[in-house]
Amino acid sequence: MDLNIAIKVQGLAKSFGDVQAVAAVDFEVASGELFGFLGPNGAGKTTTINMLTGLARPDTGSIYIGGIDCTKTPRGAQHLIGVVPDESNLYPELSGFDNLNFCAALYGMGKTERQARAKELLEDFGLAMAAGRKFGGYSRGMKRRLTIAAGIIHRPKILFLDEPTTGIDVNSARQLRRLIFDLHRNGTTIFLTTHYIEEAERLCDRIAFIMSGRVVRVDTVSNLIQPVLEKHVVQITCVNASNDLQDQLAAEFPKMSFSSRQPGVIQVESDLSVSVGPLIRFLEDHGAEVMEAKRIRPSLEDIFIRITGIDTDVMRKEKEKFGGKQ
Repeated sequence: MDLNIAIKVQGLAKSFGDVQAVAAVDFEVASGELFGFLGPNGAGKTTTINMLTGLARPDTGSIYIGGIDCTKTPRGAQHLIGVVPDESNLYPELSGFDNLNFCAALYGMGKTERQARAKELLEDFGLAMAAGRKFGGYSRGMKRRLTIAAGIIHRPKILFLDEPTTGIDVNSARQLRRLIFDLHRNGTTIFLTTHYIEEAERLCDRIAFIMSGRVVRVDTVSNLIQPVLEKHVVQITCVNASNDLQDQLAAEFPKMSFSSRQPGVIQVESDLSVSVGPLIRFLEDHGAEVMEAKRIRPSLEDIFIRITGIDTDVMRKEKEKFGGKQ
């Protein structure tokens, strides 16, 4: 097997009763790559990561991690990987320092080595002042940072991060993203699951879109965004717009396409440069009051909608449900 490939998955599938959680998934992750696994809750992200890390057995398919056939030996690559689950698996009654020491002991690290490593990580992750406090008293952001520290205590070559910034405040999320970026820069291969489109766009080298247990597209961020960058996009915010105004716009300006992701906001796309004046005059002549018109840079969000057909309002509702905007 190619030593430059850290993770190779072929035909991976898993069902729970009548529910097909993952269906015939294929992808590869290069050594040193930060690979994003993007999709809404229930898409199959956590089930996939559980199979990759040996917590669940696939019904069919193969998994190779660091060249090791983990389908035959599910725990064969444990020494190569670190795992940060979506929910912390640390002990609330132990201090931050003791939790890290305990995790290091599980990997066979000697007392002197594990204590030095624990102190190093507590310092690096901004937790040195809280080292002696019980983990149960940590804030959500602090808990996530310590959980990541525990996942890399043994310096794994490959790190699995399942929804690392879900449910934490904006500042803590920024801190975690910086930590993830630094790990990647230092050569760690990272497999990151997320339903935050902005997070994937900021961090990842390549992204796989997963929908209903199936990978529908895998590519670099630049390749995914490039087709949309060739479009000219204008966003118009208005009030008192009639329900059929979008259809009237399409009839009046047939070389442009119109969509609305939220009430009062119309997105205009065209292969040619968009002249805003005629659009504003048309809207005002039809009773709408234009509050703002701006040209926007398309993002990964636009690609996600095109490929999966899911409106990102679904993703936003999940974001609000699990802890606010990030």
